[in-house]
Amino acid sequence: MQPDSPAPASIALDDSSLYINRELSQLQFNIRVLEQALDESVPLLERLKFLLIFSSNMDEFFEIRVAGLKRQVAYSRPRIDADGIQPQQALARIAEIVHEQVERQYHILNQTLLPALAEEGIRFVRRRYWTPAIRNWVAEFFNAEVAPVVTPIGLDSAHPFPLLANKSLNFIVELEGVDAFGRDSGLAILPAPRSLPRLIRIPDELTSGGVQHVFLSSMIHAHADDLFHGMSVKSCYQFRLTRNADLSMEVDDVADLASALRGELYARRFGDAVRLEVADNCPPHLVEYLLQQFNLGPDELYLVNGPVNLTRLFAITELTSHPHLRFVPFTPAIPKALLKSESLFQAIARQDVLLYHPYESFTPVIDFLRRAAQDPAVLAIKQTLYRSGADSEIVDALVEAARNGKEVTVVIELRARFDEESNLALASRLQAAGAVVIYGMLGFKTHAKLALVLRREQDTLVRYAHLGTGNYHAGNARLYTDYSLLTGNRELCEDISSLFNQLVGMGKAKAMHCMLHAPFTLRHALNEMIIQEESNALAGLPSHIVIKVNALTDDKIIRALYRASQAGVRIDLIVRGMCCLRPGISGISDNIQVRSIIGRQLEHSRVYYFLNSGGEEKLFLASADWMERNLDKRIEACFPLTDAKMIRRVKKELGQYLRDNTHAWLLQSDGSYVRLQPQPDEKPCHAQQRLQDKLGLPLIET
Repeated sequence: MQPDSPAPASIALDDSSLYINRELSQLQFNIRVLEQALDESVPLLERLKFLLIFSSNMDEFFEIRVAGLKRQVAYSRPRIDADGIQPQQALARIAEIVHEQVERQYHILNQTLLPALAEEGIRFVRRRYWTPAIRNWVAEFFNAEVAPVVTPIGLDSAHPFPLLANKSLNFIVELEGVDAFGRDSGLAILPAPRSLPRLIRIPDELTSGGVQHVFLSSMIHAHADDLFHGMSVKSCYQFRLTRNADLSMEVDDVADLASALRGELYARRFGDAVRLEVADNCPPHLVEYLLQQFNLGPDELYLVNGPVNLTRLFAITELTSHPHLRFVPFTPAIPKALLKSESLFQAIARQDVLLYHPYESFTPVIDFLRRAAQDPAVLAIKQTLYRSGADSEIVDALVEAARNGKEVTVVIELRARFDEESNLALASRLQAAGAVVIYGMLGFKTHAKLALVLRREQDTLVRYAHLGTGNYHAGNARLYTDYSLLTGNRELCEDISSLFNQLVGMGKAKAMHCMLHAPFTLRHALNEMIIQEESNALAGLPSHIVIKVNALTDDKIIRALYRASQAGVRIDLIVRGMCCLRPGISGISDNIQVRSIIGRQLEHSRVYYFLNSGGEEKLFLASADWMERNLDKRIEACFPLTDAKMIRRVKKELGQYLRDNTHAWLLQSDGSYVRLQPQPDEKPCHAQQRLQDKLGLPLIET
């Protein structure tokens, strides 16, 4: 892998040329997701899903990343990261890339996916192809379901431009004529209620076969005249506004976090405008009018050839009538150690149990808490929750435990982005059941994934625990790759107990037996382990670092990795999303390879491996990515695997990712990614499929 312009070995490691801008790196990840929509080895509806995930990712990118950059510019408070790029420069580059990729996205949709779906009998019927029967059905549906809940807003001096909610579907309408009050402004806004589906299936008896739909926008276009009685609709065009959705609470001024958060959630719907999407056939004078209303410039305008709210098409990807167009379903396995045991706690007491979701079932984690709730010998349960959903089985178990008289303490991170409202609801539900609910630490998000059970066994109090790299969300556990450890290890359970005491009570950070935790010991320990590999390489000993995370943006960690690479340490980084490190720079990072795996599952697990020649190799599982926020501003847990068999297993699983030559993308030193392809003398290796084959149903004994 050759860099565009090799850097001399003497270059300072804080030189901005050695770092990739984090927002531009995030864009590269989104582009890799979009590329999956073109992969013909992926089933057709799954390809559509990847295209829609790109839309969803870009929504969040604008709501958070772009909004943050615009705020820095507006308040003249630029944050200059290690890459040295000014916010205004980043915004200009983002606009250039995103305009190109959005145009490409709609081209893929219109020219590739929709025709392929039509060949499979899945059609989205445009107005010009409506039969008389479909037109009559649309009219009846519009009059019965749409017209009663739509509220057109005429624009004049008494009716200024309305405040439109974030990402809502709206129409700008040009009118001719004079209304009952003598108004003739000629413009109106028609918001589409969120309660209405954006895609409506045509009754089968009205079609020639297959699954056919019409868009709500087509219905509104066809019957806009009916909403403005006595006037003529000259034109009607859809648009959507994206707003700043980042919460801006000043933690120093918050007396009641829950109350403050409720106020911020309402404000999120009406934050500053950051992007305007408009149908590409909208006349320039109307586009300009909308830009002026939202105080946006041409770079913030995106003209699209299709629906402006593509994420509402997700329902189509779940069609059960076309199973051959979706991934073949599989049943996650349950390990033998749990199947053979009558008691979950006895099984965990005999040996630790490691699970790799979604290939292995999340059910044992739910059962761990459910049985703790029902077991008379269990006295207390302590749990952290970041994302779970208010109606999850995990929360059901905690509610049951509290109602059964057990001491239940739950540390809920209310500020988990876009899950704040759900977390407020589950906090209320747990409090109503009698659980003690703690909202974490102001200024430090609680991101650790921990559950602790205290059980009386033969007049002795025994602790059992679950630790994970992912969230307590059963739905995510079917889609995300994450590790879970069920353990009765005394020292590890004592460490978890100490961490809960820090979170719930007050006091100095207590020394841990084996667990590393942010913001206290994790950064220092990681740096020391990197330095140890560097020292071993300089001494002529074998050295190797393998890291699997979702993001690598912390410049201090990157500099440490650069120094290790210069010393000769082989470094393999598996980074799904943002990576600010530039690999392959001569004399700096030529011993570092960075790959991203994009596939059926979202790669979410965090694994840190250090060869540690001369001592025992070290392998950790963690909740933390290698970002400044994770290492310095969050409560994170990092725990070692000590069982040799488990270490070998996880190393082999890491090896599958390092051998992947079908779904792996290699980061180049210029910040771009190249997808690997099997060489003529290589067998294809698809890591996710191999892990599914290895860890799936063959492990189950019937």
